[in-house]
Amino acid sequence: MQIYAHVTSLSGVATNMTARHLVPLDHNGGRETMANLPSRSDRHISVAPPEAAGPPPPVPTEQAVVDCAVYIDGRREPGKYTHSEALAEVRRRGNGFVWLGLHEPDEQQMTSVARTFGLHELMAEDAVHAHQRPKLERYDDLLFLVLRTVSYIEHESVTTTKDIVETGEIMLFTGPDFIISVRHGDHSELSRVRSRLEKNPARLMLGPAAVLHAIADHVVDSYLAVTTAVQPDVDDLEELVFTPDTHIAVEQIYLLKREIVQLRRAVVPLAEPLQLLIRSPGNPVPKDVRRYFRDVADHHTTVSDRIAAFDETLGTLLDAAIAKVTVQQNTDMRRISAWVAIAAVPTMIAGIYGMNFDKMPELHWDYGYFLVWGVIVVITVGLFVTFRRNKWL
Repeated sequence: MQIYAHVTSLSGVATNMTARHLVPLDHNGGRETMANLPSRSDRHISVAPPEAAGPPPPVPTEQAVVDCAVYIDGRREPGKYTHSEALAEVRRRGNGFVWLGLHEPDEQQMTSVARTFGLHELMAEDAVHAHQRPKLERYDDLLFLVLRTVSYIEHESVTTTKDIVETGEIMLFTGPDFIISVRHGDHSELSRVRSRLEKNPARLMLGPAAVLHAIADHVVDSYLAVTTAVQPDVDDLEELVFTPDTHIAVEQIYLLKREIVQLRRAVVPLAEPLQLLIRSPGNPVPKDVRRYFRDVADHHTTVSDRIAAFDETLGTLLDAAIAKVTVQQNTDMRRISAWVAIAAVPTMIAGIYGMNFDKMPELHWDYGYFLVWGVIVVITVGLFVTFRRNKWL
């Protein structure tokens, strides 16, 4: 008679899963040999699959909203609105507009806003992905304007800093009853623009186009401020380059020139969108607002001229600095050549009398050694005086 015992095999991976087998015992209560045990391949261990990680929960659109307000007859309506509630309120009244301010929205947040305001999917895509060139696009009765913002980074000296100009981006979506401002970057706040406009209801009565002009004017004015701040840096480099006996690293001129190129790329392409806002036929911007855009375009021209002057000046400074370095290198080479010529005299004489010829008359002179030293000293001193007189040494 055999007695069977239950043997449980545990897996080191899934300890909660077991496979049971019956192992016969002999009459003495001992177990049979391990050869009778089931092999590892015969044991069936099922491991529960890990739980699939789901997508992260969407971030509410309100977290990207800086401010959302309804303006009726040029005045801000009290209370807080979501972007959908604000647009519904304006369209229910049939008057006024919505000003929605966003800061670096993600794709889901911008898709929600685009669905509410009826924005084209390409407009929403551009609003999420920054680094756009300044441009103006029109989708039926909607305008899409991209502005590049710039900020001056304070520093002690132009010769020690690594960055001078910081750039950002503002995208504006303008419709008949709304304007949406999307900011990228931390230095392009629009709270002061909103506060200034809210103190002037007559301007806000002109609709979203008045906000469009105010933001464009604010951005172009910041261009003027930045170019004014950059001017002393250019002047400092110019003074260093043309001051005698001063050393300036050419890399510092390259650094400032790189910053000017970055500034030019942000500013100069805006000229065409401004002209389209002023002269484009069928433009949804009212004529009263177009007149203000002419002033913005004039300021923008002034900034472009300043940047072109900076670029030309830095090009001249770069040429002058390279010429200065070349002259210094030539001076160093002349000094090195003079010392080499002086050192060549004793080297040559020592080489001649260091040859192993037996029949050299001077080797047997009583005063030959002193005569050789005298010749070496006379020639080297004469060369030194000559080079010194010609300012090689």
